[in-house]
Order: sequence, then C-alpha cells, then structure tokens
Amino acid sequence: MKTIIDIMQSLWQAARNVLPLILMLVICQMLILKKPIPNVGRFMVGLLFVILGLFFFLKGISLSLIPMGEEVGRNLVLLDNKVFIIAIAFIIGYASTLVEPGLQALALEVEEVSIGAIRKTILIHTVALGVGTGMSLGLLKILNNIPSRNVIIPILVITAVLMFFAPEEFVGIAFDSASATTGPVNIPINMAIAIGLAFVVEGADPLLNGFGLVGLTSLGTMVTVLILGVITKL
Repeated sequence: MKTIIDIMQSLWQAARNVLPLILMLVICQMLILKKPIPNVGRFMVGLLFVILGLFFFLKGISLSLIPMGEEVGRNLVLLDNKVFIIAIAFIIGYASTLVEPGLQALALEVEEVSIGAIRKTILIHTVALGVGTGMSLGLLKILNNIPSRNVIIPILVITAVLMFFAPEEFVGIAFDSASATTGPVNIPINMAIAIGLAFVVEGADPLLNGFGLVGLTSLGTMVTVLILGVITKL
C-alpha cells in the first residue's frame, strides 16, 4: 500500500511540474493569440506521455543512475592510480555526452542552419571531448584538493582568448553547446561520481569539491568548440 501511495505522489509531482507550462501555452494560444488548439485529442495524449515520461525518467534516475554514479565515485580510489582514474573519468564524460538528447537536437539544428557546413557528428564528438576533459579536470581537482578558482580562472582566460580568434558563429554555438551538456544524462552521472569520490578522498570536502564539476564540463565544451572554430577558420 505504501508503495502505491509513493508512486501516486511521484506521479502527481511530475504532473505538477508539467501542468503550469502547458497551462501557460494554452492560455497564450487561446486567449492571447485567439487561435484554437490543433488536434486536441493528440495534444491530450501527448500531455499524458510527457507526464508519464517525466515520472519514469525521474524514478529511473533516482533508482539507477545516481546510486550507481556515487558507487563508482566511491570505489574509484581503490584503483590507486590517478592517471587511470582520470582516463576513466574522460571516457565516462565522453560516452554520457554522446547520448545527451539536448545536444542531439542542438547539433541537428546547427547542421541544418549551416547547410551542412558544420556536421552534426563532428559537433557532437567535439562537445564530448570537452565534457570528457572537464570531467577529468574535475576529478583531478578532487583527488589533489585543488581550489576551484585555480582550475576555473585559467580555463576562463583560455576561453576569452579563443573567442577573439574563432569565427563569430562558433562563439554562439559554443555557449549553446555548453548549455546542452547540462542535460538529464550528464548531470546525474557526473555529479554523482564527483560527490561519491569527494566523500572518500581524505581531506576533500564534498560540498566544496563535489560540486562545480558540471561547470567544468561546460567550460571544457566551450574551449573545444571554439578550438574547432579556429581550426575551420584556418
């Protein structure tokens, strides 16, 4: 009985997160724009799918991705090899980015708008390189108790310099790509690994060192996309 109540509460929570947005869209369409809702039946079915999808997704993350990520982070120190740990971090960051749905949508739009000049696969793998690099730097920071500012400030300087040399269109793409990496796949996995590692590394404060990894992966993405822009310019 308790399980059923928990499921219903989680389902209502998912619906409560979605319904205000849907209500605003309906008000805008019908009252402000004074247009009817096209295909009401399909709209209602789609709304149901969105609620159920969000429910299953959030439940799946809490049951699998986050616990597994934290467990991997806690056990990484058993390898007792920082180079190997950093290499694993890079592979995890790279692989998780390839399936990020927001990035897939962004890369498709970039390829369409650029009329194929910026290929979807090239952009996705470039972003994945940036996320993997940021993930590696984040775990290196935790393993060595490096202050965040000592890592972030140099990357910001590099980003600012690259912006002067990269084509203007790549600057906008770099910013959007950095946002696209902070999606429903990367954040649960990467943050959970970082926090799990910070809990077991001696002298590492999980609050100070476990967080900030998402920002590093975003900065890494900006650097690699801007470098791609400089290469295409040359």
